[in-house]
Amino acid sequence: MKLHIGFDDTDSPRAGCTTYIAALLIGKLRRLGVSFLDYPNLIRLNPNVPWKTRGNGALCLRICLKERLLDEVKECVIEAVEELADMDYAGTDPGIVFLAGEVPNEVRSFAQRTIGGLVRKTEALGLVKSARAEAVGFKKGLGVIGGLAAIGETLSADNTYELIAYRKSENRGTPRRINHLSVARMDKQLGNLLFNNIDAETGRILITPRGPDPILYGIRGETAEAVKRGHELVLSEEPIERWVIFRTNHGTDAHLKQAVSICGIKPYNPVIIRGGVAGKPHVIQGGHMVFRIKDETGAIDCAAYEPTGSLRGVAMMLIEGDLVEACGGVRPSSSKTPVTVNLEKIRIIKMVPLLVHSNPSCPVCGRKTKSMGKGQGFECRKCGYHGKELKKTVLEAERTLKPGLYITPPRSQRHLTKPLSRYGLEKKDSLKTFDEAIPYELFYGQ
Repeated sequence: MKLHIGFDDTDSPRAGCTTYIAALLIGKLRRLGVSFLDYPNLIRLNPNVPWKTRGNGALCLRICLKERLLDEVKECVIEAVEELADMDYAGTDPGIVFLAGEVPNEVRSFAQRTIGGLVRKTEALGLVKSARAEAVGFKKGLGVIGGLAAIGETLSADNTYELIAYRKSENRGTPRRINHLSVARMDKQLGNLLFNNIDAETGRILITPRGPDPILYGIRGETAEAVKRGHELVLSEEPIERWVIFRTNHGTDAHLKQAVSICGIKPYNPVIIRGGVAGKPHVIQGGHMVFRIKDETGAIDCAAYEPTGSLRGVAMMLIEGDLVEACGGVRPSSSKTPVTVNLEKIRIIKMVPLLVHSNPSCPVCGRKTKSMGKGQGFECRKCGYHGKELKKTVLEAERTLKPGLYITPPRSQRHLTKPLSRYGLEKKDSLKTFDEAIPYELFYGQ
């Protein structure tokens, strides 16, 4: 029988990692005699929800097993989550979903809403019941939402791969030790087969996280073979406990949905919204750049935060009347700020001319004149000429900004944000039925 195992919300800002639980479960389940119908799936959900975990990633293991093993497999998964989840942390509310057979269309649809919007636990539980699945929750059990969504996101559209290498327990909490030159060589050698290894603006290595979790590094790329090759090229200066290759929605823009109008935008949703720039971009406290766009239904602020680097510079060069698409998560209003799109990308569709107004030249001596006040004309300080009939000259200045797509630098990109290097490499839609087992050795090693 086929069994889809989804789980989420096991970690906290101080400890734990849901992918590591998946890594341990792969070994345990293999020893029970199951086979795997896909690479382990790492599904990033809406990055804007207020109750998300660090990366808001949910996991799904899709397996084939003999029916007599079903209870033992479920017990194995539940025990692993109970043992390894950071249960003492107030915001950690793990959930597990077991779904046998094919993935219903309703569950697939639920996954898309979870990635691109807000859903409630009651909706998830209703779908669990109608799909004849089983849910197991701990504490508030909010992880049931992500667990069901991970099952429903079968990655039948665009997808990528990530190889995650894990640290030995004695090294966790200490600075990660990998050879940075080897990362640079890997990046150069494999090119666009991988993405987001190094931040070009700062030279910062991006494959190593900064938190206390058990991950040593993660290598993201277009194929399982590419990330495995990257793993072979990186030189670790500390021992690796194990590694796993996940199939994922990283770098696919799966969260961004086209909004029909500004007035229809909802807080916490990731959107693509088109509008004309209204007014002049301005800097707010913290060095963040804010500009406003409008359509026939309303207006909304867009913010390029200081860490977005070059995207902030792009926002600064916009002028009133430019037609743009703003892409990012919608932050709700507060006592100090209105509803705002936190920018991940800007697509400049059409630009208006930049007109420069200047005082006219003196018709007698050629020197620039000065205004005598509103409606009073201009005077020349050199020769004394006064001309009420003189008007300001208007010239079109060259704009350094060009139409096109601009994206935050890799160091500030969300997990789901599609980097520039992936445009043109997207994978096509294909219905996933999970009918064939894949060799365990392709995605797991110790």
